[in-house]
Amino acid sequence: MKKWLTIFASFALILFLAACGSTNNDAEDGGNADGEGAETETEETTTLVVGASNVPHAEILEKAKPILAEEGIELQIETFQDYVLPNQALAGGDLDANYFQHIPYLNAQIEEHGYDFVNAGGIHIEPIGVYSKKYDSLDALPDEAHIIISSSVPDHGRILSLLEKEGLITLKEGIEKTAATIDDIVDNPKNLQFDTEYEASLLPQIYNNDEGDAVLINSNYAIDAGLNPLEDSIAIEESDSPYVNVIAVRSGDENKEAIKKLVEVLRSEEIQNFILEQYEGAVVPVSE
Repeated sequence: MKKWLTIFASFALILFLAACGSTNNDAEDGGNADGEGAETETEETTTLVVGASNVPHAEILEKAKPILAEEGIELQIETFQDYVLPNQALAGGDLDANYFQHIPYLNAQIEEHGYDFVNAGGIHIEPIGVYSKKYDSLDALPDEAHIIISSSVPDHGRILSLLEKEGLITLKEGIEKTAATIDDIVDNPKNLQFDTEYEASLLPQIYNNDEGDAVLINSNYAIDAGLNPLEDSIAIEESDSPYVNVIAVRSGDENKEAIKKLVEVLRSEEIQNFILEQYEGAVVPVSE
């Protein structure tokens, strides 16, 4: 009897070891029943958080989102309604980049607040326009017309340059036009009265309330308010404006692959064509 028990125990041990060997082989082969190996590749995804104005910046980023996903970049878009918080959020580390501001504004913010930011690449230009519910041309503006412009000082040089180009004012010779202020006006034949009380985001509402004789509105806010800058303005900045909207990042981050890929995608032919078709010239893409 003992002999049979010994034989049975030995046989059970052989079966157990064989089963263990089979399990180990399956594990080494990736668990395939046919014994063929299967490698599992894990692709790393980089998350990029970008702050943007609703229009057109966030809309452009949404178009770029699936393209970036194919490159392993998950784009998260945080929208802002003003020009102050996106830079604060970038400085605080809540954003990896922001996309809402032009170069003179970025430079002014760096100088004023000491931000350690750099321009990672220009994407588009938004021509600023003059809007009026009372007059259909700049020539029709009366003497001492009430002109409402943004309280953002970096926009003043841009606005005054447009009005000078249209022949309404003359600026002091030799000054840097992007840095011009109202004090730099040396000739003002119609004695235009400038109101700088309102934040840029409020200007469409001011226009709709029929305040002032003319209101100068940034295209992103005009479009967001349902205005067509090309059709509704009585004058508009030309597309060769130096006020290029850029991707801004903390210094050093411009060399990160995800940031470089973001700029590359936003400058791609697909996104440039989207900008041209979507905004019909009210937003103009740049390639470098």
